[in-house]
Amino acid sequence: MSFQAYLDNIETKTGLTPRQFIELAKEKGFDETTKATPIVAWLKEDYQLGQGHAMALVHVITKGPKIGDKHVGKPGAHGDKSDTLWLDGKDSNPDA
Repeated sequence: MSFQAYLDNIETKTGLTPRQFIELAKEKGFDETTKATPIVAWLKEDYQLGQGHAMALVHVITKGPKIGDKHVGKPGAHGDKSDTLWLDGKDSNPDA
């Protein structure tokens, strides 16, 4: 599954976009200095997300939308189209 697909699946499950999760995380006091463990615990407890999906959100909460280019432009299920994740809702993604 591509990184973007993880984020899209989270939105389908929770009804919240990645950008909304970033705002909720800020309200809870999480930022780029926060370790993954408390963020994952919050996402699992409040939104019943699994480890992989929670870690995808940890990335955007702590590092923003840029990802490494390891899988960018690669064919197959793990390939992402861009090195910048779309955070504003899967239905409005111009690359979808």
